[in-house]
Amino acid sequence: MQTTFSPEQLADPHVAESEKILRKCVHCGFCTATCPTYVTLGNELDSPRGRIYLIKDMLENGRAADEEIVTHVDRCLSCLACMTTCPSGVNYMHLVDHARAHIEKTYQRPFMARLTRSVLSATLPYPARFRIALKLAALGRPFAAAFAAIPALKPFASMLRLAPGTVPQASPTSRPGSYGAKGASRGRVAILTGCAQPVLDPGINDATISLLTRLGVEVVVPQGEGCCGALTHHMGREEQALNFARANVDAWTREIDKGIDAIIITASGCGTTIKDYGFMLRLDPAYADKAARVSALAKDITEYLATLDLPEPAVRSGLAVAYHSACSMQHGQKITRQPKELLAKAGFVVREPREGHLCCGSAGTYNILQPEISTQLRDRKVKNIADTGAAVIATGNIGCITQIADHAGIPIVHTVKLLDWAYGGDKPAGIA
Repeated sequence: MQTTFSPEQLADPHVAESEKILRKCVHCGFCTATCPTYVTLGNELDSPRGRIYLIKDMLENGRAADEEIVTHVDRCLSCLACMTTCPSGVNYMHLVDHARAHIEKTYQRPFMARLTRSVLSATLPYPARFRIALKLAALGRPFAAAFAAIPALKPFASMLRLAPGTVPQASPTSRPGSYGAKGASRGRVAILTGCAQPVLDPGINDATISLLTRLGVEVVVPQGEGCCGALTHHMGREEQALNFARANVDAWTREIDKGIDAIIITASGCGTTIKDYGFMLRLDPAYADKAARVSALAKDITEYLATLDLPEPAVRSGLAVAYHSACSMQHGQKITRQPKELLAKAGFVVREPREGHLCCGSAGTYNILQPEISTQLRDRKVKNIADTGAAVIATGNIGCITQIADHAGIPIVHTVKLLDWAYGGDKPAGIA
């Protein structure tokens, strides 16, 4: 793709990076075949190629974002299926992240849209606030249908519908501390407790710590770590996202200095962002090197478990498991083989749904901000999963679990919960 950025524009390192990305695009259109919004809506501007043209025009002309570009960029799930498909290596992730930051700086959204985004960014990344918000949302759930009938209030209707009926109790594993290895020591890792996950399903990190310590791995929950920044990063609130990243880099650097083998991530959406800290903080001289070191040590739990010599399972259930590969897992982190191989080795029968490359529609806050498209994608995903005839669904991302849980008709659990059960831990709730 030809570009005509001026030398003055290219002096901005963010513009210079985007210009390099734009020049890699050869207009081939392969990305359209795997883009969930293009497949759903059939609009070229809702494909990666179409958005690339819009972003190029906006950045090249140095102009503020307008309603057209905001509409189509907002519809992007950041599923990154286009990056898996692209033969030219276009880093669409970094390009759309830059576009979102530019939109946030140059475009004033309608009042209700601004309010919704402010509420999300002020609650979801903070577990205590999020817990209170969910309890309030449960009280407001009877009003969801009334809210949905008013276009400006649809995001709030989505929030009410997504809220669980009961909010689980906080787990002690969400607090800083160390969990010693049982038996011979095989390693030491830090774990991300996260923000939304320990509120929605604290049992995921409980199962991770249970499994790792049983396998001889010490697990530490560092003081001072928190939200990875992905939620605000994808809303274009770059400074807030970078502050979250810096806080985590500081927390994990203290543990790196003491000696750890990996930083374990149990939410694949977080993993994609944390593995990008080195890029996100590349222009910060105080954090660039430390962030790159953190990114290099970040490992999804299944990615780390695949490096261990696992014993024979304590329980071989033979249960048929539909493996739903979260977009952030398969496209963002390129982890496709390890979860399925671990489940099979643990005695499960792994079945893969059709159209496994397509997003379920969760995508962080997407199911709140774009409820209509999200619902279409969820229903398509649920049907494909049902066609496998599996008894349970396994996935590696809390967002996907929340999106699919009430509509699949069968239990959906984090992959690590099934692995913990197979290797001597508790049986996940809801499984017959």
